[in-house]
Amino acid sequence: MSKKKPTPKKAVKAVKKTKTVAPKLKGSTVIESKNDVLIYIETEHNEVAPVSIELVSKARDIADQLGVKVCAVAIGKAQAKYAPALFAYGCDIFYTVEDSRLSFYETLPFAKALVKVIKTTKPQIVLFGATSIGRDLAPRVASELKVGLTADCTDLAIGNHEDPKTKKVYEKILYQIRPAFGGNIVATIVSPEHRPQMATVREGVMKLAAPDKKRKGKVVKFKVDFSSKDFIVKMIKRVVGSRKVNLTGANIIVSGGAGVGSRENFKLIFELAKTIGGTVGASRAAVDSGLIEHDHQVGQTGTTVRPKLYIACGISGAIQHRAGMEHSSKIIAINSDPDAPMLKIAHYAIVGDLKEVIPMMIKAYKSKG
Repeated sequence: MSKKKPTPKKAVKAVKKTKTVAPKLKGSTVIESKNDVLIYIETEHNEVAPVSIELVSKARDIADQLGVKVCAVAIGKAQAKYAPALFAYGCDIFYTVEDSRLSFYETLPFAKALVKVIKTTKPQIVLFGATSIGRDLAPRVASELKVGLTADCTDLAIGNHEDPKTKKVYEKILYQIRPAFGGNIVATIVSPEHRPQMATVREGVMKLAAPDKKRKGKVVKFKVDFSSKDFIVKMIKRVVGSRKVNLTGANIIVSGGAGVGSRENFKLIFELAKTIGGTVGASRAAVDSGLIEHDHQVGQTGTTVRPKLYIACGISGAIQHRAGMEHSSKIIAINSDPDAPMLKIAHYAIVGDLKEVIPMMIKAYKSKG
């Protein structure tokens, strides 16, 4: 950062170069950071977590706007094998911290390792998946680094910010976008003064770019000196359970809302999903009413999805739900209310009683083999 303040004319000119322009006020000072973007990579069951791949893909877009590199870091045992997959989605440098004692996630040693990597590489942005591990690890790292952290982001963007008090213009900083107040508003949060800018991001909200398997990168091994104090937790037994519902990986989702009416009627949703090879989803209203378990919830307070086909049955279309599925390739909405918001965003809208419409859809699908 230069100590010499540019003239007001130069400050205004610098702001004009970016797509998102902050207010032009006399006496503004432009501050710009040029460090890399770092992604924490989760690895479980010998594979990279889907949200980590999504973040690498998004980071590639962010880094290109900033003119910097995409870096990733994985902590554990034999991590270098994941490098080709990360390079294919846009990673330039892959940092690994390997130790035989790091076979499974433990808060203290993982946090210590990640803090060392960040302090050494000095990235301007650090991103985590908003998973159980990311939500445990990210706050501890942020606390150690004394920086802010935005949780559960649903979007990220690069833009400018002007401090209303000092009139400083911060160029190309991270807009951390997330729902607030129960999903009733969308908040944009910035961390202009401190680095790195840190956020956890929900799974399924970032669109994957096409992988380039010919793309190459660099693997850098980090050595971290652990002590016995870093391993104060002893694992007695580890029970691994498979995910009951995989909404983010589903190509077809059939969702039910409060309009389904009862658990008995929800059997129609399950039957339609089974017939066409889909996964069952639900609105928050259906979950809150006890019609189905929370694992099936789609929306800002549930899971964000991007299926090829989304069938909304008895879902009115509250903004919180639409935000979690509006990027579906094709949307079919079934509702008895012709003015339901969901019908307005659907590619195909069916006005009628779902108890009559769904059996007809199942019959028609089966009749055509």
